[in-house]
Amino acid sequence: MSTVESAGEPRAASPAVTALQTADWRRRVFALYASVRRMAASDAAAAHAHWISCRDELFSSHPASPLLPEDRARFTGLPVTSYDPEWRFELPIHAPSEPRRMDVETGTDGVVPFDLLGTVRVPLSGTLDVWRLSSYGGGIFVPVKDALAGRPGGTYGGGRYLIDTIKGADLGLDADEDEATVVLDFNFAYNPSCAYDPAWACPLAQAGNTLAVEVPVGERYAGTYA
Repeated sequence: MSTVESAGEPRAASPAVTALQTADWRRRVFALYASVRRMAASDAAAAHAHWISCRDELFSSHPASPLLPEDRARFTGLPVTSYDPEWRFELPIHAPSEPRRMDVETGTDGVVPFDLLGTVRVPLSGTLDVWRLSSYGGGIFVPVKDALAGRPGGTYGGGRYLIDTIKGADLGLDADEDEATVVLDFNFAYNPSCAYDPAWACPLAQAGNTLAVEVPVGERYAGTYA
């Protein structure tokens, strides 16, 4: 919960303050990914370093940070691996063999529906479902759960996010009359908010977004941010 300082003790922020803080967080994330896309066109590793630095700053200082207060007090940076260009792909989206819907219960936002847009084939790794938010505003969503999920020193047990255009996480999308493609750079895989604060209810990777291989890049998870 966000707080503001009163005479000596913090008090809960008003709904208006919390809403504006959340909106500002979203605005900054959208701007971050816009700069990442520009930089990645010439230097993907530099874009990745910029992404890490800006996210660390947001998590440590922004009032809408998903970190719990006790975790923020000892926060020294998110555990992200070094950039590996072998894990960056631009992949065509293949139409699904049949329609499929995923309904996600989020608590505060009710049931959020996603429709299967198609699949991408990740070289030497498997396939991932690409989802479209089918309620107001739309958006593209690609989570991933790999063989390191839930293992000590591995990745978050519920999976990570690669693309979530609803929240600004967009590494590149393209479409012409014949084909739609999406940039999947696993170096930018990040943990959902529920990895930091269990009060959040997040859409998690299902069977169609699970890879049997280890994805050694992106944000790791140790259950603490000391």
